[in-house]
Amino acid sequence: MENYSYNRGGGFFGSIPPAIKNIIIINILVMLMTILNQDYMMSRFALYYPASPDFRLWQIITHMFMHGGFWHIFFNMYTLFIFGSVLERVWGTKKFLVFYFVTGIGAALLHIAVQFIEAQIYISQMAEGSRQAAVAYEVLKSIPTVGASGAIYGVLMGYAMLFPDSVLTLIFPPVSLKAKWFVVIFAVIELFTGIKSISSIGGGIAHFAHLGGMLFGWLLILYWKKRHRMY
Repeated sequence: MENYSYNRGGGFFGSIPPAIKNIIIINILVMLMTILNQDYMMSRFALYYPASPDFRLWQIITHMFMHGGFWHIFFNMYTLFIFGSVLERVWGTKKFLVFYFVTGIGAALLHIAVQFIEAQIYISQMAEGSRQAAVAYEVLKSIPTVGASGAIYGVLMGYAMLFPDSVLTLIFPPVSLKAKWFVVIFAVIELFTGIKSISSIGGGIAHFAHLGGMLFGWLLILYWKKRHRMY
């Protein structure tokens, strides 16, 4: 485990682990920049399907620091603070950052893979003369993906694997369950809603990105355990 100490003299803010603190700050700054110049920020740093003329390779990372509104960034950063802080204190800053970016990038890759499958279906239908498929394909290329949710779901998976019997309570509905069962429920919900959303043009929420974050988080922790590099 990495050895370091936090700044206890800075009050509440000073007690936040450094990676969590800096990720939150960057997300807030990017959100403010997006408010000031939304068109530029979205066209450059949100994640587009690779066949889109707006796609840039760096978007696989930069989309993780962009959000679609106040509540989107609030819930993501709140969840990161609650669960990510625990993981960073256990693993240390460097290891946590590796985990965070692996899950976030993994989420983007699975999202793109699902988009590729959708695109092939649309292209096949277009070859048969379907105008609706042509519209759906253009929508797929034009709608950007933003948010840290993939990495956040990875953090939730990491927390559940390290503390499976920790009891968590939702505010609404007021349900208490062990962390491992919450993660299983979330995964099942995301899988079914993701499959359902494939049939709807323009989808809204990148459910498979959430699953991708959980999947890559699970795989990375299994790898660390196998190599005895968990801590």
